[in-house]
Amino acid sequence: MKNTQETAQFRYAEEIDMGNSGNTPELLSSMIARGSCRSFTGQEVSPELINLLCAAALAAPTKSDLQQRDIILVRDADAKAKLISLVETQSWVSKAPNIAVFCGNNSRQRKIHEMREHEFANDHLDAFFNAAVDAGIALSAFVTAAEVLGLGCCPISAVRNEAAVVSELLGLPDYIFPVAGLAFGHPVAEAPAISMRLPLSATVHEDRYSATGVEDVITTYDRQRAALQPYDNQREKAKFGSTDNYCWSEDKSRQYALPERQGFGEFVRNKGFKLS
Repeated sequence: MKNTQETAQFRYAEEIDMGNSGNTPELLSSMIARGSCRSFTGQEVSPELINLLCAAALAAPTKSDLQQRDIILVRDADAKAKLISLVETQSWVSKAPNIAVFCGNNSRQRKIHEMREHEFANDHLDAFFNAAVDAGIALSAFVTAAEVLGLGCCPISAVRNEAAVVSELLGLPDYIFPVAGLAFGHPVAEAPAISMRLPLSATVHEDRYSATGVEDVITTYDRQRAALQPYDNQREKAKFGSTDNYCWSEDKSRQYALPERQGFGEFVRNKGFKLS
């Protein structure tokens, strides 16, 4: 892509008034042009650089300064192999030189209530939700910082497929849970692909949410993306068959037509959370 304006126009398939994008800071340009990396060199990221990235990630916003997020750096070879085996359907993960797991941590908050002898009065869904959001924000900040430094990253939500096993592997006590893994490292020479996104006109709203014309938006997006970024494979052809018009909405509806993480709610409750 020649500049930030052209990159954004490609990603969202519409013209976007971005002012003088020729003066866009490098960080913003890299964020608009980012893509997930699933192909790494064998070189591990240095511990010093990982410390820098963790410091940047944990400086990110956190609800009410509660700081309910932790990062587990999976360095032990056996633990890493076991973790990779739990997401074996994603074969590229086995070649990732560095893996971290971002966790929501509501345990520390409960500990300070014990220390200060104050009642924990918010033992409901929000306790889980706040910690999960904090972990997600930290993950996003880590990715942004890593990619600015030329590293490649790809989140691994599949760690929640076997959340209880991952929790045991990482030694997570009650009120601490895995939100997502992250594979990161030095990318191979080619730049990651820029995945097209739904247009801002459909996902950015003024004053009130609007779903006007959503079916037309999805249909147009499907057509544009299929023309420029067709899928290499059709998901679960044995179950759903094959179609000549395979597109984003077909792929995503097939994905969520199959059961996934049905035991996650039970896992979270077993961690001590009350989800009412």
